[in-house]
Amino acid sequence: MTDPADRRIRGERIAKWMARAGVASRRDAEALIAEGRVRLNNTAVAHPATFVTEGDLVVVNSRLVEAPERPRLWRYHKPPGLVTTHKDPQRRPTVFEKLPPALPRVVSVGRLDLNSEGLLLLTNDGALARRLELPQHGWLRRYRVRAFGRAEPAKLAALARGVEIDGIHYGPIDAVLDSRKGDNCWLSIALREGRNREVRRVMAHLGLAVTRLIRVAYGPFQLGKLSRGAVEEIPAKVLREQMPKNSA
Repeated sequence: MTDPADRRIRGERIAKWMARAGVASRRDAEALIAEGRVRLNNTAVAHPATFVTEGDLVVVNSRLVEAPERPRLWRYHKPPGLVTTHKDPQRRPTVFEKLPPALPRVVSVGRLDLNSEGLLLLTNDGALARRLELPQHGWLRRYRVRAFGRAEPAKLAALARGVEIDGIHYGPIDAVLDSRKGDNCWLSIALREGRNREVRRVMAHLGLAVTRLIRVAYGPFQLGKLSRGAVEEIPAKVLREQMPKNSA
């Protein structure tokens, strides 16, 4: 991660600063700037390359933004039935509505779809979220999957070479049949890319209908025995030790 001393001396690009402050992702922060909704020291910001230094005042949509805290990370056991978004046009319940009120504003590291459950990482730092999502870091996402249908070990093993479905290429997937009872089975699945609904689409390609999907690990962070709906902060020392070595 960037040395805080260097950040104070040279400043930080405002879009990245806003992401760390939890205002929005860096891309969305750039959109806010383009729409003229961001001011720095009472002057409209015209370009995302504008730098913020310690003591500067940043206002977004006429509201003062507090300077970013140190990056923090939480484990959250997402229940099924929640969408991973701050606002849902269909007015479905969201992850962020169900979080403890004492938590600061956070963003998710990746997403879990409405009916998926398990480990969801949350952070107060949008730039950190982006780094942890990048497939180039090679962090495995591990899942336990219950599916309806006849799972064929040979077809599961072939997923290690990747698969193309409807013109979309999915990278190598490690899929193992754990148990079978009638037409239902439990699988252990590990992948690195984590595309939208990847597990469900790949299983459907094999003739398997996913009836339960639980993420049990994201990189070095485990769901463990965290109870459903619970949130637990990852100690700062552990976060520093586990950060991808090429993060900046």
